[in-house]
Amino acid sequence: MSAYNGTVQVGGPAQVRELPSLVLTKVAVGPMDNNVYLVRCRFTGEQLLIDAAAQPDVLLELIGADGLALIVTTHAHHDHVGALIAVQQATGARTAAHPRDADALPLAPDLLVKDGAVLSLGAIQITALHLAGHTPGGLALIYDDPDGHAHAFTGDSLFPGGVGRTTSPADFTSLLNDVERQLFSRPDETWVYPGHGADTTIGNERPQLQEWRSRGW
Repeated sequence: MSAYNGTVQVGGPAQVRELPSLVLTKVAVGPMDNNVYLVRCRFTGEQLLIDAAAQPDVLLELIGADGLALIVTTHAHHDHVGALIAVQQATGARTAAHPRDADALPLAPDLLVKDGAVLSLGAIQITALHLAGHTPGGLALIYDDPDGHAHAFTGDSLFPGGVGRTTSPADFTSLLNDVERQLFSRPDETWVYPGHGADTTIGNERPQLQEWRSRGW
């Protein structure tokens, strides 16, 4: 198995990262090159999918015979939910999203996940963070690994080089404030897994925070 570098492309192989307590698999799907993440507890085999974006056949093959416990939608934009119904129906998984995005989803979530909610996946715990601005109910999921590093799945709220697209100055300010408070309070080693494109770290992005605020996007 090749070393994880976070670079995937539609139609290409998944990338797999093995941590002490979980296995993370990243794959790109759909016409907008969405990243989908499958998180597996190493102790129980229980699995969680982050953003059932597109190509349900690819996602179901990734999930495999061990099934799926939960699908978390980071936000309600159409490119992040195109396979939500198909994957849920095929696996029977529960679904989760923030209440402020719930009404815009094609499938009503089983769990309404607010800021600070803790999701249990087998023997591990993942915390939801509310990041409002790209959509009203944007979520990031963060896992604090026993090795001391954190891993943040940020949807379309944080990318290499900036925060996600917003449609008003107020939304931009809200998103950047939430991202700075919720994510940039974390150590530089915190790994960031965005909804599209390559991974980054908090340390790589921290020097650009003031530039983002000054430019307004």
